[in-house]
Amino acid sequence: MVSSASAAGEGGDNGSSLIDPLLVSRLGGGVARKAAGAKGKYWAAADKGERRAAKECGGEDGRPLLFRSYKVKGALLHPYRALIFARLIGVLLFFGWRIKHNNSDIMWFWTLSVVGDVWFGFSWLLNQLPKFNPIKTIPDLAALKQHCDLSDGSSRLPGIDVFVTTADPIDEPILYTMNCVLSILAADYPVDRYACYLSDDSGALMLYEALVETAKFATLWVPFCRKHCIEPRAPESYFEFEAPLLHTGRAPEEFKNDSRVVRLEYDEFKARLEAISDTIRKRSDAYNSMRTGEGAPRATWMANGTQWPGTWIEPSENHRKGHHAGIVKVVLDHPSRGHNLSLKDNTRNNLNFHATDLHIPTLVYVSREKNPGYDHNKKAGALNAQLRVSALLSNAQFIINFDCDHYINSSQALRAATCFMLDSREGDHTAFVQFPQRFDNVDPKDRYGNHNRVFFDGTMLALNGLQGPSYLGTGCMFRRLALYGIDPPQWRQDSIIPKASKFGSSIPFLESVSIALNQERSTTPPLINDAFLAEMEKVVSASHDKGTDWGKGVGYIYDIATEDIVTGFRIHGQGWRSMYCTMERDAFCGIAPINLTERLHQIVRWSGGSLEMFFSHNNPLIGGRRLPVLQRVSYLNMTVYPVTSLFILLYALSPVMWLIPDEVYIQRPFTRYVVYLIVIILMIHIIGWLEIKWAGITWLDYWRNEQFFMIGSTSAYPTAVLHMVVNLLTKKGIHFRVTSKQTTADTNDKFADLYEMRWVPMLIPTVIVLVANIGAIGVAIGKTVVYMGVWTTAQKSHAALGLLFNVWIMVLLYPFALAVMGRWAKRPIILVVLLPVAFVIVALVYVSMHILLANILPF
Repeated sequence: MVSSASAAGEGGDNGSSLIDPLLVSRLGGGVARKAAGAKGKYWAAADKGERRAAKECGGEDGRPLLFRSYKVKGALLHPYRALIFARLIGVLLFFGWRIKHNNSDIMWFWTLSVVGDVWFGFSWLLNQLPKFNPIKTIPDLAALKQHCDLSDGSSRLPGIDVFVTTADPIDEPILYTMNCVLSILAADYPVDRYACYLSDDSGALMLYEALVETAKFATLWVPFCRKHCIEPRAPESYFEFEAPLLHTGRAPEEFKNDSRVVRLEYDEFKARLEAISDTIRKRSDAYNSMRTGEGAPRATWMANGTQWPGTWIEPSENHRKGHHAGIVKVVLDHPSRGHNLSLKDNTRNNLNFHATDLHIPTLVYVSREKNPGYDHNKKAGALNAQLRVSALLSNAQFIINFDCDHYINSSQALRAATCFMLDSREGDHTAFVQFPQRFDNVDPKDRYGNHNRVFFDGTMLALNGLQGPSYLGTGCMFRRLALYGIDPPQWRQDSIIPKASKFGSSIPFLESVSIALNQERSTTPPLINDAFLAEMEKVVSASHDKGTDWGKGVGYIYDIATEDIVTGFRIHGQGWRSMYCTMERDAFCGIAPINLTERLHQIVRWSGGSLEMFFSHNNPLIGGRRLPVLQRVSYLNMTVYPVTSLFILLYALSPVMWLIPDEVYIQRPFTRYVVYLIVIILMIHIIGWLEIKWAGITWLDYWRNEQFFMIGSTSAYPTAVLHMVVNLLTKKGIHFRVTSKQTTADTNDKFADLYEMRWVPMLIPTVIVLVANIGAIGVAIGKTVVYMGVWTTAQKSHAALGLLFNVWIMVLLYPFALAVMGRWAKRPIILVVLLPVAFVIVALVYVSMHILLANILPF
């Protein structure tokens, strides 16, 4: 979300591997990435003293150290810091030189360029200051197991409520969502200590019935995962591999047989999901045909013969999109009630699971009430509805949320997060644990920088050395109390009484808050009867938030497009810290929008929401009363970075000056000006090279970040700035648009959507910049032909330096040029041929026009 140029990977100490306490990845195929530096080349242990002290005192509070900390070795960190300081001095000298030599052919453009350079320097400083002390924290799963897994088979692990949110079954396909749910149900965590809640904002019966089908298939899939210890535990991703390798190694023939049976059952499960819509329609038509009365609304019917309270296939009042009743349905009750055992025979295949736990965690469907008279607050409102329902049903101490297109890639991920929450050093003060986001549908060359490793593997580890990383919307475990707006222990009042004015009028919910404050957990699940269901439906009503602190000081924050950053900012501002969890095997994976237009729509929402935050009471300059200075600087960087695009766009369009017959210089002496720029830009990339070293990312990752930032700076970011201006003038916020993950119909090409160019107005400036630079290079070649015999050496050098800038812009816009080519971009060599041809054509046109005008208009 920021244009930072740093990243992070795995490290070690004294040549020993850092992965000893981790779940060691055995998966082939590249999902688990062995990060550079895993043998300790760039990282050293930062917690030796703490571990020595803990060993000497024997762990007085009964809790061991559950994660390991590593810092960048001084041999790399000190030159890195020195270069940042040196560049800062260089930038200041550059500014001083420009002001002293305020000589330009176009003074207004010179003034704008100076303002732009000042902003570039300020923005760079905001980005670099928080990176002075990168810290890597790795969960110690072996220590957690020793501490929490008891000899009698029971566990002391805390409760976790897992939230999955989906807004639309079309843009967010049901198969993705159900794979997310299956990976959660199969996680390696005590089944009686976590529950899964699916929030469906569409209120569609097809998602509920898909969840029921998923629960049935889970009775086969979950025991299979446990028996053979497979990874990942989302079947769609697991079966993508031609020869699954992750299993215990016992009885390989039995594993092959089980895998074959489960694969056949999964194919049938997918077929049932695809048929759900037709099944519901046919059933509803049958029930509606039996009803008497002309003109009666055509209802949607459930399998038990009752009307669905959500949206109907044929919309009617109170049953249309954006206007339907609240729904809470417990698909799978608490495993202690024995419901899972009765489902194990739903498959006709008799697999040998006699030594495998067949229980499945609690599974709940939630669809909050929608009413046109209320603002439903987008994703934040859905998460808060889940937060209240889960408080009544399971009231777990910790909460982790997922977007529906993500899944658990490492079955140990939930355990990994609890390592930070239970640690004796920072655990009690940790509000949330953020995991990096990984994507497994991105094209191998990552044309549009979807992986964004510069941010996820660099900037986030840098913030880990401060108060902690920001909340990134998915793959994040929260402490429930922090979401409730409760202060951390060092600032917490001795006695807190939950008030209806703050939390709402539900008495059972207020009681659940008191229980959460006391860190208590009920071992007896509540009885699910009509009265209890009615109470759960009450807390998801459209009016429940009205007149309370929900969305302000309680829960996820409302009235902003990026509820994640602001929610994290609010929690950090109370004094809580956060942690960034680095694992050998990526904890979670998801689906990214690989189509350029969808990717840019996503960027508009993120960057527009960031600007909204700056112009709100959550402005990092005035908000967050307990934020350290550098943490405040990092949040300021996250809110103002889109403004940089305005000056980048100005510079990117400056090559049109090639079209002017006379020589025009933005700064004189021009040669020295360009040399200054080259040195300053070169220093940025040297600093970036050092970041790559300790980060474990590749030059391709770094370069894709630079290229996509240029594309975004000529399209999405200026659009976000325009949205913000409109917002300030009209008080209308950023329009929320669900990013479509649905691919094109070409099932033979996994990356077919990459080659579909969907034109939208925001792409116009990028096209203009591309055409301007192509034209500028062509005109430069033409001028060389015309004036080579009369140009002085200084003029030739000036022209060469100007041309260098044009070529640099073209290289940065290379991915956009491929996007314009559409399916022809499958062969990039075509672009390599077309661009020189375009340059030559423009040059020939220029020479011809010059000759023509010289003959008609003699000079």
